[in-house]
This record gives sequence, structure tokens and C-alpha cells, in this order.
Amino acid sequence: MTAALLAAAAVIVLDVYAVVLVVLRAKVYRVAVYRPMLLNIGLSTLPVVTAIGVVVGLTVLAPVLTRLADVAPDAGVVVLPIYLALATGVWLLLFPNSVYLITELNFSHRTADSPVPLWYDIIQTLVLTLSGLGNAVLSLGILHALFVVYEEPDDAVPPTASWVLAAVVIVLGAVGVYLGRYLRVNSWDVRHPVSLLRKLVAHLRQPGKALEASAFVVTHALLVAVLYVPLFSLTWTSFVATAV
Repeated sequence: MTAALLAAAAVIVLDVYAVVLVVLRAKVYRVAVYRPMLLNIGLSTLPVVTAIGVVVGLTVLAPVLTRLADVAPDAGVVVLPIYLALATGVWLLLFPNSVYLITELNFSHRTADSPVPLWYDIIQTLVLTLSGLGNAVLSLGILHALFVVYEEPDDAVPPTASWVLAAVVIVLGAVGVYLGRYLRVNSWDVRHPVSLLRKLVAHLRQPGKALEASAFVVTHALLVAVLYVPLFSLTWTSFVATAV
């Protein structure tokens, strides 16, 4: 539990530090605040907030289902999976917003005649990227742990199915980042699936785009996985040891 709290605190510090650097950039060097960065930082925290909301909602729902079981014994069998599926679905749509901060490393906010030193922008965008990755790892870790507890409450080692689920989420997150960066779509564009699919097909039919998209997704997914797997494993081991 201590390891999980420390990890969460570190992510919060990164988020705050990223905001401070963006604001200070404008104040110290007398340039306009680059608002898209502030917006992206806010969006990147939404998966964490949503993941926490899923856990809180489950905590609130548990006693209700217990009381309902006296009247309708099968209610929990129906209500609980539906709640988890819907809540997790919302979180999954928001998850790419965290990983998306990796793309800030293209320095698109920087102009050739910028008075801001290059070293400052390097630190700023690096912190921004780390905060996004931190939010991604933290939010996925919360729901990964919830899945393990829900499926295998007595298992000290996360089951293979939970790792498969995490891998699928990481890949889908990378796909979402690609769609956001190159097709300029957002999470809420899922409301128009046919239009989104047509846009994607038209994009991938362009020469070289399918290969580029595949390389983008694989490399970004591997980066997140390399960070996530050891961090979650260590945190889960610490949690189990504390619980025992």
C-alpha cells in the first residue's frame, strides 16, 4: 500500500510540476501561455480520476447490492458486471489522453525566434511527457489491480488474463494516440463510429501510412509496457506482502 501511495504521489507531483513549468515559461520569458499544453495536462489526468471513480462507485455499489440480494439474489450477477463494463469502457476511451503527452516531444509549441532557451523547453516537455506516462501507468494500475481482486482475490500473483487485458489496453492506447495526432480525432468522436472508420480507412490507404501507423503503435505500446510491467509488478508484490 505504501508503494502505491508513493507512486500516486509522484504522479501528482509530476502533473503539478508540468503545470508550473508551462506557466513559468510565459511569466519569465514574457511569451504567451501555450494553452494546449495546459489542456492536455488536464485531459491526461482524466483517466486517473475516472479509474478512482470506478473504485469509489464500486465501493458505494457493494452495500446496495448486498441489501438487494435479499430481495433479488441474482441482482449482483447482472448489475455488477454491467457497471464494471460501462465504467471501464468510459475509462478506456479517456486512457489515450494520458499517453498522448508523448507527442509533445515534437516541440510544436516552439518557434524559431522564441526567446525561451532550448534547455527550458526540453525540461518542460520532458516533464510533461513523464506526467502523461505517469497518469497512464497509474490509472491502468488501479483498474488492473481491481480486475485481479475481482477475479482472483486470493491469488498473490496477477493471473495471465489480467496481463493480457493490460496489454490490450496499452495497444489500444497507442492506437488512440495515433488517431489523435494524425487524424485529429478525440475520445468523443466514438459517437460517430462510421465516420471515424471511413476517415481511418482513407488515411491508411495512403502510400506508406499503414506501415507508419503499425510502427507508431508498436513502438509507443512497447514504451508504455516497458514502464508499466515492472512498476505494477513491484507495487503489487509490495501490496500483497503488506496484506499478508
